[in-house]
Formats: sequence, C-alpha cells, structure tokens
Amino acid sequence: MKIEKPLTDEAILAELGKRIAQRRLEFQLTQAALAEQSGISKRTLERIEAGNTVQMSTMVRILRTLDVLDRLDDLVPEVNSRPMDLLKLKGKERQRATRKKKQPTDESWQWGDEA
Repeated sequence: MKIEKPLTDEAILAELGKRIAQRRLEFQLTQAALAEQSGISKRTLERIEAGNTVQMSTMVRILRTLDVLDRLDDLVPEVNSRPMDLLKLKGKERQRATRKKKQPTDESWQWGDEA
C-alpha cells in the first residue's frame, strides 16, 4: 500500500508497522533480537508492528538498527534558504512564522450599541 494523504493516521501507522516487520524479517531478526539491538522492549516492538503509536526516539532506534535511518532525510528534507531571504534576515536563521493578516469584512464597523 502506498502511504498517501487520504489515509487515516491509523492506516498509516499500520502500514509503517508492517514495513518494519518486513524489514526485520529481511535481516533474519526475531522481534526479541531487534528489540534487544534497538534497546527497547519486545512488547514495544510488538505494539509498533501492530500499528500502535510510538515515541520518535524509539522509532529512530529501530530505523538505525534496520539500517534505514538515512531515509529520514527524504522524509523531512533540509530547508535551503533562498539568497534574498538570507539578505533580509542578515545571516540569521528564521525563528518564527509570520502571522497572517486578517481580511477585512464587507460589513462597516460599528460600536455595537447602535440599533
């Protein structure tokens, strides 16, 4: 199954768990062996493979053990600033997002006590 936007969070977690189980089997590892090498409990790995939620640090440990940690770079690519943005920021990194301005409504403004 391809992971796409219309899928529910639960379906995506189930697919990720299935893929981790398949990768584990490619390495000829039991759940207990992968859990031990990753520094997690076997029960945690069972839950992940069943599609339950997990802490990011646990996922990083498993991906490192399964030799796919480098693929996270594709998941969330590094942002390269445009030259004009760098000039505006004077070499500093951006810390905040700009707040969107509210669109004016078509109604004329009133105090609220006119009736």
